[in-house]
Amino acid sequence: MSILFFKDVLPRVFTCINDIFLSLLIAVVVVKCLCSFSIISSIFNSVVGFIFFANKLFISISPLLFLKNDQSKLMDLFLIKCYNIFALFMPSIAMARGPKKHLKRVAAPKHWMLDKLTGVFAPRPTTGPHKLRECLPLIIFLRNRLKYALTGDEVKKICMQRFIKIDGKVRTDITYPAGFMDVISIDKTGENFRLIYDTKGRFAVHRITPEEAKYKLCKVRKIFVGTKGIPHLVTHDARTIRYPDPLIKVNDTIQIDLETGKITDFIKFDTGNLCMVTGGANLGRIGVITNREKHPGSFDVVHVKDANGNSFATRLSNIFVIGKGNKPWISLPRGKGIRLTIAEERDKRLAAKQSSGQNGP
Repeated sequence: MSILFFKDVLPRVFTCINDIFLSLLIAVVVVKCLCSFSIISSIFNSVVGFIFFANKLFISISPLLFLKNDQSKLMDLFLIKCYNIFALFMPSIAMARGPKKHLKRVAAPKHWMLDKLTGVFAPRPTTGPHKLRECLPLIIFLRNRLKYALTGDEVKKICMQRFIKIDGKVRTDITYPAGFMDVISIDKTGENFRLIYDTKGRFAVHRITPEEAKYKLCKVRKIFVGTKGIPHLVTHDARTIRYPDPLIKVNDTIQIDLETGKITDFIKFDTGNLCMVTGGANLGRIGVITNREKHPGSFDVVHVKDANGNSFATRLSNIFVIGKGNKPWISLPRGKGIRLTIAEERDKRLAAKQSSGQNGP
């Protein structure tokens, strides 16, 4: 009787229970699909997980109750089933903890201009007002560009003495992400720099006067009305300014006094104004806006003409207005944002070499 029970009756009972588990699972999933409430949906998620887990556990334990001939195979089967159950919940168990803290050198942005053989890792920028791919960490600016330090430890000692200011605020983090239009000041040497792109898409070491270091230009990313009907404005460097001028719209450029943080003037996004391209294949080029093509549901395209008469087009999100008419509100880096071809660069270098040779001894 006991042998018949283990060989015939008990497997059928377990099969029926397994079918019940699967039916419950299908029913709960169907009800979950038909329901759109978040609270009920979360409850159904937990129910589905419990039924699925119980079903897997039941399937893994059931062979131990009516198969007695080979204990080693049964144990292997049980371990495999347990591993399958554990693998179901692995995404929630082995998920990442916190932000990434390392960056491989070969994965660093190319405009940092880091060589591959100096080391394995590159300084990973901390979270800040600019994206990782669009910023320049303070350590790279001081060590690799200005050559004021030889090692990261020396950069740390410089920053911890509170010599470095970005937009008028002391920054002691050596991996602080400085970005486009940021003003870097070094009180010890009396130098001021503005991070701005050259025509090859790299951040140029652009020195500015103390008068120009008192302000910066910011592009308006978003305008919204906050609590109690207070209008807010968000810029490209994550500044939030309350009570802006009602005439300021998205894609306009505002001039901010770095000491007070208030808007002193603004430039409308209009045809005929001077702009710089901050993304895409034409990164770093400067020209006058000639036309804007609107494409509802897609990207608006802006046509720009540089000082040499060359025209190019880019997305609206890549345009940063820097002046009214042909007059820029900031000093421009060497080259004035005019991209030359390889042949033009060659001729320019040859002419400079010949002129220096004639003027030499």
